[in-house]
Amino acid sequence: MHGSIGKREFIPVKIFVLTISDSRTLEDDKSGKVLADRLEAAGHILAGRAVVKDDVEAIRAIVSEQTRSDEVDVLISTGGTGLTGFDVTVEAMHGLFDKVIDGFSVAFHMISWEKIGPSTIQSRATAGVVNSKYVFCLPGSPGACKDGWDGILGTQLDYRSLPCNFVEMMPRLDEHMRRNKS
Repeated sequence: MHGSIGKREFIPVKIFVLTISDSRTLEDDKSGKVLADRLEAAGHILAGRAVVKDDVEAIRAIVSEQTRSDEVDVLISTGGTGLTGFDVTVEAMHGLFDKVIDGFSVAFHMISWEKIGPSTIQSRATAGVVNSKYVFCLPGSPGACKDGWDGILGTQLDYRSLPCNFVEMMPRLDEHMRRNKS
């Protein structure tokens, strides 16, 4: 893990886990369970879990609903980031993103390269901000979810992580909306 843990108080974040799959249910969703288990073990709050089909409009509807909720600070999705005709997560999210977090994809590929080498180019892991909430899109395998959480999100969603982290920026994600109202 890069960065260091400072002397700040831990701030639990409310995280919604969304699995995007035509073949999974909550009962057999290993990747969503990996994320839920890891975020709770880290001290965060599981705001909810759902499975949605690989359908652009269905994905956009649940992501829009959850990112408008006061009960959700972050949404992490798993699945639909590959190259097949059914993989539409990236297309759905890019229609919603107010800002794209380009570095997330780069960091994910760096971590993935160490494990699977050039096969990482088949993943379109992405992230951005929707309705002033972070949205991270991981591939659908449990291993990729472990890598994404252990290598990036576990650190970046920990307020104590230095030199900087996503949590400390959360209060400022809606600045453009507050400025437009004044």
